[in-house]
Amino acid sequence: MAPGKILVAQGGGPTAVINQSLVGVALEARRFGHIGHIYGAHHGVRGIIDEDFEDLTQETSHNLELVANTPSSALGSTRDKPDEAYCREIFKVLQAHKIGHFFYIGGNDSSDTVRIVSQEARAANYPLRSIHVPKTIDNDLVGNDHTPGFPSAARFVAQAFAGANLDNAALPGVYVGVVMGRHAGFLTAASALGKKFPDDGPHLIYLPERTFDLPRFLGDVKTMYERHGRCVIAVSEGIHDASGTPIASLLSKELEHDAHGNVQLSGNGALADLLCDEIKSKLGIKRVRGDTFGYLQRSFIGCTSDVDQREAREVGEKAVQFAMWGDRDGSVAIKRTGFYSVDYELLPVEAVAGKTRTMEDDFITESGTDVTDTFRLYLRPLLGSGMPDAFRLRHHPVAKVLHQ
Repeated sequence: MAPGKILVAQGGGPTAVINQSLVGVALEARRFGHIGHIYGAHHGVRGIIDEDFEDLTQETSHNLELVANTPSSALGSTRDKPDEAYCREIFKVLQAHKIGHFFYIGGNDSSDTVRIVSQEARAANYPLRSIHVPKTIDNDLVGNDHTPGFPSAARFVAQAFAGANLDNAALPGVYVGVVMGRHAGFLTAASALGKKFPDDGPHLIYLPERTFDLPRFLGDVKTMYERHGRCVIAVSEGIHDASGTPIASLLSKELEHDAHGNVQLSGNGALADLLCDEIKSKLGIKRVRGDTFGYLQRSFIGCTSDVDQREAREVGEKAVQFAMWGDRDGSVAIKRTGFYSVDYELLPVEAVAGKTRTMEDDFITESGTDVTDTFRLYLRPLLGSGMPDAFRLRHHPVAKVLHQ
């Protein structure tokens, strides 16, 4: 086998910093003299099957740095979820191109792809190092303190809710913001970091880690509305009833399904509209508005955490180092050390693949409608520097003349 060929690809939903990891792999690999070519596959595993490769070796370091600071997936991505037969085809292409190192940047499905490809290589006695590079705004990879992509998306969510709260305070009513997160509520919980004053929103936060009860929800909204004269609500797209059925599918029977058979939660505004309709009809509140953040939170330009950028670059660099200096496949994981610093470990890919992390109990209040200070302390350093702040006029009332 001709030595020195690397293949890197990006899978799943784009993020604001996934290109940092791509460039981290590409530039770190150049430091190793025996590496002759660095290939990038267009549109993830689909591009591997189609042999649709880009020779990143010919990219200038300057342009790579510019791409690193640009959101979304520079190589394109895919929602293909490979099974064993699919992975065997991937392995055939890697063999044909004499690839010695395979780096796949992505979430749960991407880690499972790395696991299967690694098994195929071992079974064929083919010398391939396969490394999973973590990425997901959902922050749901086990074994990680947090995942690249999440801090920047969380920063956007916190700032968006801070702005929505200011708007809602000026023109009081009920506001419902639906945030991504099918099984894990980390991103929705980030809305709490937009609060500054005690009466700021979000006043209620609903996460998939807790069962959602519609009558209780309406009672919560009524209480907050009577207390503050308004109510800002953060809702995870994945909220569900006691049986695990998504609330969106209970309230509407006309939802689309994705390629994996899951109810399409992010691509429409159904849940926000349905909850707003329930509030209007059951509570009689006239001014009720809803938004679905959808794709906005994934690759929003100009709202990136500098901490997230740095760590996303480092997981790419560490992936190459682990591949070159180690003798095993695996998944790079971020470990928190102190307040605030991190280190990186290479976990067995089997410890990550096919598993989903959810929010820890000590991150969620007993009521289930807010987050704890433990979560705030966990998230705050990840949001990075330069978080915007909001201020209020101090109250200096003037005595009434006509209406004493």
